[in-house]
Amino acid sequence: MAKEETILNLADRYKTEIIPKLKEVLKKDNTLSLPKVSKITINAGIGSYIKSHNKDYSNIVENLTSIAGQKPVITRSKKSISNFKLRENDVVGIMVTLRGKKMYEFLNKLINVVFPRVRDFRGLSPKSFDGNGNYSIGFKEHTVFPEISPDDVIKLHGLQVSICTTAENNEEAFELLKLMGFPFKKLTN
Repeated sequence: MAKEETILNLADRYKTEIIPKLKEVLKKDNTLSLPKVSKITINAGIGSYIKSHNKDYSNIVENLTSIAGQKPVITRSKKSISNFKLRENDVVGIMVTLRGKKMYEFLNKLINVVFPRVRDFRGLSPKSFDGNGNYSIGFKEHTVFPEISPDDVIKLHGLQVSICTTAENNEEAFELLKLMGFPFKKLTN
């Protein structure tokens, strides 16, 4: 029951607090023109992991399933590249796309639980936007997520979380994520 309330609180907070502040900061009158989070993608590249562990990547699939709350998709290579010892149709990664309720649940967990658990965390870089209003965060260890028990870890692997927004530029997306509670560090010039 508590999970339901946190999801609604983040979504409700967006509607009641964040939208009025965004209107003021971005100087837009139309609510529909304001940026919002459209989806979150969680990726784990496993090309080198497969070569060293005899093609068994089931534990990474289980980790991503428990982190995201839904089953991931296996991504395969589209063509052979000899320099990387890669053949066409080899498994190269695992990904999950979150939308709606699960997206807000993951965002809440990311802001309130995961960032405080990251070792030597000094804030997120405001330079990680892609130019179109999307933001990417890389984690060196998947054990910062509360669903992963450190005792059950076979081998550490990294994750990349991409937050896609409907913002037209980086400044709008930055304001949106800052108002949502993302801990950005201040850049010193």
